[in-house]
Amino acid sequence: MTYTGDSAAVSHVGKVRSNNQDSGYAGTQLFVVADGMGGHAGGDVASAVALRRIIEADIDYPTAEDAAAALQTAIIAANSQLNEAVFEHPELTGMGTTVDALAVVGDQVAIAHIGDSRIYLLRDNELTQITTDHTFVQRLVDAGRITEEEAMVHPRRSVLMKVLGDVDQAPEVDTMVLETRPGDRWLLCSDGLSGVVDNDLIRATLLSGLNAYQVGQRLVKYTLDRGAPDNVTIVIYDVGDDRPRTEPVTVGSASKPLAFELSAPRRTSILPTLRLHGGRSAPSGPSHFEPESEDYYGELIEEDARRVRRRRLTWSVGAIVVVLAIALGSLVAYSWTQSRYFVRASPDKQTVMIYQGVQQDLGPISLSHEYSDTGIELSKLSAYDRNQVERSIGADSLDEAKAIVERLRTLSRESN
Repeated sequence: MTYTGDSAAVSHVGKVRSNNQDSGYAGTQLFVVADGMGGHAGGDVASAVALRRIIEADIDYPTAEDAAAALQTAIIAANSQLNEAVFEHPELTGMGTTVDALAVVGDQVAIAHIGDSRIYLLRDNELTQITTDHTFVQRLVDAGRITEEEAMVHPRRSVLMKVLGDVDQAPEVDTMVLETRPGDRWLLCSDGLSGVVDNDLIRATLLSGLNAYQVGQRLVKYTLDRGAPDNVTIVIYDVGDDRPRTEPVTVGSASKPLAFELSAPRRTSILPTLRLHGGRSAPSGPSHFEPESEDYYGELIEEDARRVRRRRLTWSVGAIVVVLAIALGSLVAYSWTQSRYFVRASPDKQTVMIYQGVQQDLGPISLSHEYSDTGIELSKLSAYDRNQVERSIGADSLDEAKAIVERLRTLSRESN
């Protein structure tokens, strides 16, 4: 399939979040997705601040290597701005953002990546994930501790190990340079898409023949159909022989005015990276960043193992309790049935018999059995009594059943 070289950026708040903390950009040579975190008052600011700084790098470069270096510099500069924002507004403490950026230079692309947003490449009908998630579960997958399928449902699948924000003064950014060619379709997306829609459906949609904007809208619809628990942002770039010069498009939180005015950086100390926040701390909301350390990995792995053991023990105990309850209930019910009796004709319809139990059966299990044969011949009973016996006469106890039998015995003698 050949594309005309168009691009698109779309973003949606989803069905659960109250505000959109994602930002997206489809520019002239640069394409960016940023997924903010840090609660209602932080995530949108983080992604917007970062994206606005990074899109300053949307210029022509002599080489893709130059573009990759420029993207890395822009991302580090964005990180410094986020630190400044937290310094000026302590209530933003803990905010952060992922960043995925792709710059086009001739027949190459420069990529910069940090966090768990993703870049995919569709080429020759095959979809390939280009970036590697900077997440705790991805580390477990890489270490062979869990499978890709287990990572999708892991309770800590949102724990980020690398992110822009006030948690790291010098974050490590992955950069790479790759070849590209006409017909390639590049997809940048937040985990609001990759965490909800599977790769097979993403690939099928990218292959649907729709233009970039239509594909973005359809992918957003698929997330909404699946509940859209997170913001979703999608940027698509189609490589064509002739790339039309379109106006840059910004979506998400970066397309709106910032909730906080950020002043120029201030330095009052010879230690430029030192940040001393006041004693007050405002709630920063849920953040999926955790510090990186081997001890921390071990603790989380052991915690997950304990959780699995507790879950298995709980299910085992629960199953045992249910089985015991069913067994006890069945025993009580069966005991009750065996306290009942009834009088009925023998199987050969010749004599009157006393049966212990009730006349109902549970599938192949009979709840009654022959107690005694009274020896009273059915033929010696009146037509009415014989009909009653054939239909069976219930008794609440053995004594009552014996009383019924004695009455029938007396009636049989009188009739003769």
